[in-house]
Amino acid sequence: MKNTTCAAFAATLLAFTAGAAHAHATLEKGEAKAGSAYKAVLRVPHGCDAKATTGVTIKLPEGFVSAQPMPKPGWKTEVVKGDYQKTYSVHGKEVRSGVVEIRWTNGNLPSDFYDEFVVVGRLADFDKDTTLYFPATQFCGADASVTWTEIPAEGQNPHDLEGPAPQLRVIAASAEEHAGHSHGGDDHTMHGGAEQTAVKAGPIEISGAFIRAMVPGAKVGGGYVTLANDGGEADRLVAVHSPAAKRVETHEMTMENDVMKMRPLKEGIELPAGGTVELKPGGMHLMFMDVAKPFREGDTVPVTLEFEKAGKVDVTFKVGAAGASSMEHHH
Repeated sequence: MKNTTCAAFAATLLAFTAGAAHAHATLEKGEAKAGSAYKAVLRVPHGCDAKATTGVTIKLPEGFVSAQPMPKPGWKTEVVKGDYQKTYSVHGKEVRSGVVEIRWTNGNLPSDFYDEFVVVGRLADFDKDTTLYFPATQFCGADASVTWTEIPAEGQNPHDLEGPAPQLRVIAASAEEHAGHSHGGDDHTMHGGAEQTAVKAGPIEISGAFIRAMVPGAKVGGGYVTLANDGGEADRLVAVHSPAAKRVETHEMTMENDVMKMRPLKEGIELPAGGTVELKPGGMHLMFMDVAKPFREGDTVPVTLEFEKAGKVDVTFKVGAAGASSMEHHH
């Protein structure tokens, strides 16, 4: 398996309770439909024997594809990528590899508090009911951990295991649902109001502005937009503001020794003359920090972009689904 780790930027929920040695990590909602979007929220309410939680890891099962974690302020978020055992169809494209493991590290969650770790992705179109397992490990410093990684043998009761992995029952889609998917049903495309009118700031054209929906209680959201500089000289996006967040930062993900790391762009984003810069998932993007109210799909968020030469311009960002890659095609 070829591994690549990167920082990454969350519809059912995963609840992870890793406190006392005999508590079990579980799925808050134990069933989901095949072929549907899936949102996993990993809850960590306790430490290991009263120690603070410093890291959490989830291994993702085959059949849970296009997974993306939500970054957490104060924590280092990494993903491990690898080849899938099968080829899957997502938005009409064949997908053969993706995220297979997610790691949140360098954190400090006291035992008296809980927190949530969010992952979004998509369940494959299984042709029969299937159980997926999400092995999870909670770390409390360098010398303590709790593991929920055991997968029961066929016919074995998972409650007989000391550390059973959280499980999800995936219900196979009906023939009618499969037909709807093959004809490009509403699950694949947002209809009515998906297109946005481009906004101009001098020679800078701003288009495709959208934000991913956030889960209840989340404080960080990811925003994306395309900036086209039609002018004869370079410009720079130097600041972003929104009344919906305490602050908005520009971030970039870069590769360092096969590790993709997320870092803030303190000097903003350069826009070359005659060039186009796309802020998108997996690349440069906006981070809405300390959001007062989590963004919900269908909402709009007022944002002010400030350019070094073109000045300030107000842009309305539409809120798409948690796993959206654009406002034209998302779930």
